[in-house]
Amino acid sequence: MDTLTHLNETGEANMVDVTKKPETIRVAVARGKIRMKPETFRLIREGEMKKGDVLGTARIAGIMAAKQTPRLIPLCHPIPISKISVAFELDEDNAVITATAEVKNRGATGVEMEALTAVTISLLTIYDMGKAVDRGMVMEDIHLVKKSGGKSGTYLFE
Repeated sequence: MDTLTHLNETGEANMVDVTKKPETIRVAVARGKIRMKPETFRLIREGEMKKGDVLGTARIAGIMAAKQTPRLIPLCHPIPISKISVAFELDEDNAVITATAEVKNRGATGVEMEALTAVTISLLTIYDMGKAVDRGMVMEDIHLVKKSGGKSGTYLFE
């Protein structure tokens, strides 16, 4: 790639023009983890946090956040999204919750940023709802797992 697509001819930041790009089905999957004390993990798993259903709230927060991505990240295109899902995997042995988000659309630009935003906000919501009992929670390993569609084809995290 000879030029940066988010810079115009004078070097100023601008939104990429996707007008001529063909619409394709695009899918992005992102994942991240939050580590916590075993007692915090137990309270979340058993639904005993004083603030309520942590994972249910985090799921909704992630879905809502994905839809707000262009308002949060400069130069992101506002795009129609056809599906957003957020799921959690609980690893009791390590007191870790893994969040996975999948975002789909049919459009001229991808949904990677939306999937990453969904995961990040889901994890931040878990932190927010659990910080009264565990300020030492650590969010980590937030990354794109897979993306498909568009000119660049499929990407898989190795």
